[in-house]
Amino acid sequence: MASLDRFLDNLLSRGRAYFSREDALKALGQSQDAFAAAARRLIRKSRLANPKRGFYLIVRPEDKAMGAPDPTRWIDPLMKYLDIDYRISLLRAAAFHGSSHQAAMVFQVVVPKQLRSFDLGRHKIQFVYQTPKAFVKTNQTEWLGQIKTDAGFAKIAGIEVTLLDSIRYFHKAAGINGAAQIIHDIGGKANPHKLAKAAAAYENSAVRRLGYLLYHFGHKRQANALVSYAKKAKSMKPLDPSVRAVVEDLNEPEDDSNWMLTINEPVEIDL
Repeated sequence: MASLDRFLDNLLSRGRAYFSREDALKALGQSQDAFAAAARRLIRKSRLANPKRGFYLIVRPEDKAMGAPDPTRWIDPLMKYLDIDYRISLLRAAAFHGSSHQAAMVFQVVVPKQLRSFDLGRHKIQFVYQTPKAFVKTNQTEWLGQIKTDAGFAKIAGIEVTLLDSIRYFHKAAGINGAAQIIHDIGGKANPHKLAKAAAAYENSAVRRLGYLLYHFGHKRQANALVSYAKKAKSMKPLDPSVRAVVEDLNEPEDDSNWMLTINEPVEIDL
């Protein structure tokens, strides 16, 4: 009967650093209890990490300081194991596309199913829910990129979808100013035609916020591609919905009729 340690060495020799409980049980011929005990022992020794029940990562020596490999290297096999489509987006995608201000301390994944976020070692993995209908519209190959990894390729939002995700889920992107930073940094790289098409899957108010910020930062070609969405708006919306009006505030917010937005928060970014 093969040992779990030898099984791991064999996987690593073939360039694979992940496995499922089912893979191990089949290869080892052990009972579930024996395997679970061996896996717990290696997790305590920091040789294994367990991001989701039944799925394991082999921790190489160079990964021990962080407690687990970088999520980019294993998110694709994990999501295949869970049978859930996905895309890396928001802060990590923005950093990938050149937003140098994004430290990307959290690894954010957009999914069409409610999943609990978790910490693994020093990595923070956050799942952001998008309705299945909108997800199918936006997670098209033409709007996604790929990151080469040990496991093959990981799906990452293209620039256009990264912008839309960042403004739609701005509360996950360090607030409206965090989203504004991303839009400032990479908005000019977006393809206007792709941006306009992808925007159809998002709430009109989010698209208007994106259009306003693109125009504010001088990305006028990209902003103009979204003007048609503003023309459909029937009421004003706040630029930052998280800001509550303060009665004592003497500075009345201004309305931007072009984007049908009330500018209730000054935009502040790092230059």
